[in-house]
Amino acid sequence: MVAQQDDIDDLIQGPSVVEPEEQPILAPIVPGISYESIHNLCQRPLQALDAGHITTIRRTATIRPGTRMIKLLSARQLGAYLHGRRPAGFCYREFDLAAMRSPAVLSLLLGDAMTAEQAPVVFGLRWRAVDPSDYHIPFSLEVGRLPSYSGLTSISPYDRLGPPVLGTGFAPSHSHLVPEFITADFADLPMPAGTSLVAFTPDGAEVSLYLYIPEQRAWTRMFGPQHKHLLGTIPEISTEQEYVQSTGEHVGGSVLLGRYQNETYEAMADPPGGFRVLSRARAARYSVEAVVRRTRYVTWRDAPCTVVRVEGDWVRLRLCRPDRESASGVGTQCVERGVYESWVPTAEIGAVRDVDQPYPVPAGSS
Repeated sequence: MVAQQDDIDDLIQGPSVVEPEEQPILAPIVPGISYESIHNLCQRPLQALDAGHITTIRRTATIRPGTRMIKLLSARQLGAYLHGRRPAGFCYREFDLAAMRSPAVLSLLLGDAMTAEQAPVVFGLRWRAVDPSDYHIPFSLEVGRLPSYSGLTSISPYDRLGPPVLGTGFAPSHSHLVPEFITADFADLPMPAGTSLVAFTPDGAEVSLYLYIPEQRAWTRMFGPQHKHLLGTIPEISTEQEYVQSTGEHVGGSVLLGRYQNETYEAMADPPGGFRVLSRARAARYSVEAVVRRTRYVTWRDAPCTVVRVEGDWVRLRLCRPDRESASGVGTQCVERGVYESWVPTAEIGAVRDVDQPYPVPAGSS
């Protein structure tokens, strides 16, 4: 096996920390307010008249270190994550999807062009949030210090995948009230320890498929022979092997950097337990004294972008604020709901800048 058994055992057992208690959505009790009326307001484009009420309700769904997050995936997207893609784009708190277990219901939240009939099995990427600063609410208006993603609501159906973005911070749904999040600026997030890939089957069961081992940069297989059929039709995926991400040759995306004894090392997050040096050797996995998430930004054709990948003289860019013009007029491709990318010659991009987002390091973390 590629992944060492000790690393797998550590992740399965998990850290000895208290599970965070998630905050349900809260709404003020006033005359004339019912679940139906709130749901109706959240299922139409956000208007200034309703903004104060809706955004107040939406902001009660919060993320804290250790919150279980999930991103629903089609079969095509599952393959991309096994081959090196990182958490990015639209995602949800697992807490808010507890009552939604069947593919028929979950497929409505897919960021791909799949329908319930085309997706008899829905896959998911599950991880624990490292810090609330990694996530934005896709409001179409500026709310306090929260940025506006109004451009998402203006994109034509011909230039997007998945359901429309309403701008209320809630996902389109006929009966459920599901708060949605996006990774800040649609940037990649480094893969935390304990990240897994799962499948939701038509009978409502959940099957663990792969577990990510950060020290090995590997997805180790967790399913048995009885579940091979779940992956048997996915192109370029073998049910007999594990998957290791390449390093060095291709660079890009966000990276976690930690300080230990005045030296900087690539780090890994093990939320909510803390951060440590990313090392294959167990003896060198020191707890770091300070840590940041470093993301590379550039400007391309007047549009702010993050760098996803670099290969030779070409760079893969992702739009930070997609809108109607950038989605259709600058040569980007919609790879999933809200995520627009393009390969660009390095000579065409503007100045490169690295932005560090510091994280608090828990006292006594190990």
